[in-house]
Amino acid sequence: MLRKYAMIYRVSLAERMTYRADFLITTLFRFLPTLTTILLWNAIYAGAGSQTLAGFSYEQTICYLLIVNISRMFSSMPGLAGGIAREVRDGTLKKYLIQPLDLIGYLLSYRMAHKTAYIIGTALPYALLFGVCYRFFIGNVPTEPGIWAAYVASLLMAFLIGFFFEASVGMVGFWFLEITSILWVVMTLNFFISGQMLPLDFLPPFWAGLLKLLPFQYMAYFPAVIFLRKVQGAELLWGLALELFWVVFFVALCRWLYRSGLKRYGAYGG
Repeated sequence: MLRKYAMIYRVSLAERMTYRADFLITTLFRFLPTLTTILLWNAIYAGAGSQTLAGFSYEQTICYLLIVNISRMFSSMPGLAGGIAREVRDGTLKKYLIQPLDLIGYLLSYRMAHKTAYIIGTALPYALLFGVCYRFFIGNVPTEPGIWAAYVASLLMAFLIGFFFEASVGMVGFWFLEITSILWVVMTLNFFISGQMLPLDFLPPFWAGLLKLLPFQYMAYFPAVIFLRKVQGAELLWGLALELFWVVFFVALCRWLYRSGLKRYGAYGG
């Protein structure tokens, strides 16, 4: 069984690697607002008249915003939910039902291949970006092997949370003919409450504490603060345990929605 999905991974990886130039160009254009972000936060810190805000120095804030790109590289799943809903709506989902192929297993293998190709294809532009912005990393790069291990573990779980969360959103297509509006609302909220825009610590304590109880922080904020060593010791272990809990939760939710959706699936169209 695993051999089947390993083959899907290899074929998908070969296909995605043909888009290396596309990955390179789109990533470079995505970096263009970085200069504006650096200047904006420089003005914010200068206006505040303080070396730190919410426990973050100016250099740590910029480093955080750069490192969040790595978090999102793992957790973002563009097109996944919309693709699932479209297959349900068009009736093309039935191809997974008449073949010895699990939809979720197939999509997971494909996304793993996509992420592998994306990481390889964008390694150079990210190296250039971090090289240009090296001064923000001085004193902020962890040297402890344990921190690096926790950071990598958090990124891998961020991938799983991102995949199964968005797949769960896509499964709503079994009940609603069109989920574009739902998807837009969910993804817009996720952008703000995951810490992608700014560290959650900059929010009022009540809201920061509330958002840190939700799974969305693990898609952006939590891996970044591990890298910056803002969480250590028991707090770090507890955070990783909670992240693992959310992985299991979304795996179970996605599977349950899929099984429930199939009971009402009519395979119309296609």
